[in-house]
Amino acid sequence: MAIPDYARANFETLMKAARAGDLALMECTEVASGEIRYVLCAVGRDADDFVMTPFGHLASGNPYEAYIPPA
Repeated sequence: MAIPDYARANFETLMKAARAGDLALMECTEVASGEIRYVLCAVGRDADDFVMTPFGHLASGNPYEAYIPPA
């Protein structure tokens, strides 16, 4: 399956933030479950405020057991 355009664009934004040193790991509460998640975010500015753009949460436990690579 081909990677969708939005995923490629998000990945490029994430890489740009990484090169600039504008990444943060934030402790957040997942709306659906109420569980604590550790979320990787790009940090931006909007006037005098910071803007956090979430990209995804870190896998709890062993990620090698949670995901299967494509065949």
